[in-house]
Amino acid sequence: MDRIIISKIQNHMRQSLGSKSIKVEGRENKIDSADVTNNGEFLGVVFEDKEDGEICYHFNMTILDIDIE
Repeated sequence: MDRIIISKIQNHMRQSLGSKSIKVEGRENKIDSADVTNNGEFLGVVFEDKEDGEICYHFNMTILDIDIE
């Protein structure tokens, strides 16, 4: 993903989730995804999905059982 798209996704996530410390950064050797962190802690990955001429972005976050105990 290019820097402009990453910046737009970051701004959207910060606004939607109410945290200015969310950061979206491109991944090395990957052009269709970016890492999402909050205060330096890894949250998940945003993937770009291009289908039928439309583009959407999926945020994938794994929550471990030990994190919710």
